[in-house]
Amino acid sequence: MSEKAITRALLSVSDKAGLAELGAALAARGVELVSTGGTAKALRDAGLAVKDVSELTGFPEMMDGRVKTLHPTVHGGLLALRDNPEHVAAMEAHGIGAIDLVVVNLYPFEATVAKGAARADVIENIDIGGPSMVRSAAKNHGFVTILTDPADYATLVEEMDANGGATSHAFRTRMAGKAYARTAAYDSAIASWFAFSPAASAEPTMFPDTLPIALKRADTLRYGENPHQAAAIYVPQIVGARGVPQAVQLQGKELSYNNLNDADAALELAAEFAGQSPAVVIVKHANPCGVAQSGSLLEAWEAALACDSVSAFGGIVAVNTELDAATAEAISAIFTEVVIAPSVSAEAREIFAKKKNLRLLECGALPNPRRGGFAMKTIAGGMLIQSRDAGAVSLDDLKVVTKRAPTDQELKDCLFAWTVARHVKSNAIVYAKDGATAGIGAGQMNRRDSARIAAIKAKEAAETHGWSAPRTVGSAVASDAFFPFADGLISAAEAGATAVIQPGGSIRDDEVIAAADAAGLAMVFTGMRHFRH
Repeated sequence: MSEKAITRALLSVSDKAGLAELGAALAARGVELVSTGGTAKALRDAGLAVKDVSELTGFPEMMDGRVKTLHPTVHGGLLALRDNPEHVAAMEAHGIGAIDLVVVNLYPFEATVAKGAARADVIENIDIGGPSMVRSAAKNHGFVTILTDPADYATLVEEMDANGGATSHAFRTRMAGKAYARTAAYDSAIASWFAFSPAASAEPTMFPDTLPIALKRADTLRYGENPHQAAAIYVPQIVGARGVPQAVQLQGKELSYNNLNDADAALELAAEFAGQSPAVVIVKHANPCGVAQSGSLLEAWEAALACDSVSAFGGIVAVNTELDAATAEAISAIFTEVVIAPSVSAEAREIFAKKKNLRLLECGALPNPRRGGFAMKTIAGGMLIQSRDAGAVSLDDLKVVTKRAPTDQELKDCLFAWTVARHVKSNAIVYAKDGATAGIGAGQMNRRDSARIAAIKAKEAAETHGWSAPRTVGSAVASDAFFPFADGLISAAEAGATAVIQPGGSIRDDEVIAAADAAGLAMVFTGMRHFRH
C-alpha cells in the first residue's frame, strides 16, 4: 500500500506563518509533535503539547543552536526503510523512533543578504540542520512526507483526511521534488554569495568556474513568443533591481511572454530618464518606435507618437513619472497593449478602466540603468553570459572630430539620440530633434539600410502630419557602432541631419570624417559602442 500513516511529526521552521494551525490540525489527528527552539515555543504558546528534539537525542541544543538535529536518532528516524528488517532491527537496538513527517523551512539566507546584513549575520543564516533533514526526508519519501512551503500545509491536511491519516505516494513524491528544488535553490544562493563576495577570494572574478543560478517560477504564461511554444516567468531568489515582474498590474488581461519582453524594453529605456523632465517611450517588438521628452507628459506622448504612429498601434508605453489623466486620455485614443508607469493617478486609472483589455502596470521606482549584473542568452549546448551594458557617456566624454563643432542644441540632440540608440536592436540608427526621435532604423544587416529606413519613416510621418519637412531635417543622428563606410553617414546627411554621434574606431574613420566635413556636418566620437542583438 502506497499510503503511509503519519504518527510523529518533526517541525522546525523559520517562517512561522500557518504553524499554529498546522500543529493544531496534526494534534487533532493524533500526531505526536516534536520540535526545536523557537518553533517548539510557538507551538506551546498555541496550547499544543510538544516534545523537544533533545528528548529524542539525549543531547541539548548547543553552540547557539548550531547543533540540535544533527544526530543519528533524528536522521535514523528519517532514513530508515520501514520494510527493511535490518533497518528496523537497528532502530530497535538504538532506541530510534520513526519520524513520518518533517516540516522545515530554512533560515532566511536570501532575505538576510537582500537587506544588506553584515557578513557575520549572513553566515549565521546559512542553515545546516534544516537542509540535512529536508534531504533525508525527501530521499526516503517512500515512507516520509516532507513539507518545505507553508502554502502546502492545507493540502497536507486534506491529503491526510482523504487517506485516513496517511499520505499517498504521489503526494510524497511531489513534495520530495519540491523539497530538493528548494535546497538546490538555497545552496545556489549561498554559492552565488560566496562567488561574488569580496572576502571569498584573494582574487575575486566576475565569472567563477561554476555559476549557480537560483530562480523561482513566478507564473506560467499562456504561451511563448508563438502559440505553439510553452512559457513561464522566473525571478531570482534574491531580487536585485525591481522591474516588470515586480510591478503591480492594476487592470487588464494576463501578461503574455511578448508583453513582458516588450514592457521590459520600454521600462529600461524610460529608466534612462529617471528624475528628468517627463519622457514617454513607445516600444514595438522590443524596439523603440517613438521616444520624447518635453515640459509635460502629454506633450512628450504627442511627440513620441508622431515619430511612427503606424508602429505605435498595439505597442507598449512606458513613462518616467506619474501618469496623469490628460496623457491617459491621449494614450487611450489608440490601441495599446501595455502601459507601465512609476505611479498612476486615480483619474488616469478611471480613464484606462474603460479599456478593459489594456494592461496597466504600476512599477514604483524605476530600475537603475547603470546597475551591475549579468545578461544571459542560451545557445545550443551552452549559455553566453556577459556583464550588463551599464556603460554611459557624458558631454565631457565626447570628442569633436570634424571641422565644425556641434552647437549646444545639436549636442543635446546627439546625447538624446545616443541614449535611445543603445536600446535599439543593431544595426541601430536614431535621428532626434528637440528632445524627440525623428526616425528609428533597427535590426538591419547593414548600417546604411538602417539610416535609409529611419529616414523613410520620418518622411512618412511628415506626410501623415502635414509637416513641411521631415523632422530629420536639422536633426542629430546616432549610430550604435562606427560607420564602416561613409555611405551610412551620407544617407543621414541626405535625410537632413546636421550632427552625428558615433563610437568611432573604424579603419575608415578618416574617410567618414572627410565625408562629414564635405557635407558640413558636426560629428563627435564617444569611444563606446552599444551593440544590442
